[in-house]
Amino acid sequence: MEREEFLKYLRQGNPVTGGSDMHLLMHELAEEALKETAELNGSYHGPEEMRKLFSRIIGKPVDSSFSMFPPFYTECGKNIYIGKNVFINCGCHFQDHGGIYIGNDVLIGSYVVFATINHGQLPEERSGNFPAPIHIGNKVWVGSHATILPGVTVGDNAIIAAGAVVNKDVPAGVVVGGVPAKVIKSIE
Repeated sequence: MEREEFLKYLRQGNPVTGGSDMHLLMHELAEEALKETAELNGSYHGPEEMRKLFSRIIGKPVDSSFSMFPPFYTECGKNIYIGKNVFINCGCHFQDHGGIYIGNDVLIGSYVVFATINHGQLPEERSGNFPAPIHIGNKVWVGSHATILPGVTVGDNAIIAAGAVVNKDVPAGVVVGGVPAKVIKSIE
């Protein structure tokens, strides 16, 4: 399977059996991402150079309004889609095999995790990978140390409180927090 076809296959939520040829392709993507993120994280880069390196990691250009404080971690990279005026703080980990879609005017706090892969619950399925995309709307603020789990959509203008574990969709214009995250209040 060609790389672009495989990335689309993952974004569509199709499973990957542990030890299969597709699983080996996931590891090839990971090796490439590890090399590229090591370059980004290995020393200081000015904003323009940082955007250039990040664009290489995700395989597409980011807008000149994109900003980030490394380090940044991913084991794929090529299924990340970034809008305009996005800021990613230090220490974030985007496990993007299933696809991560970030809207415009988004703030992502330090040490946030976006996890788009689950494993099977049955012991014999544990090495399998079950991807599901994450969608972050426009003008969302994700607080430090929050974790967004596979298949979650966060609505426009929402706030994810620091340390929240988000396992369900978040409506637009609310604050969610806790483990698991629940609506705390409306902000619209």
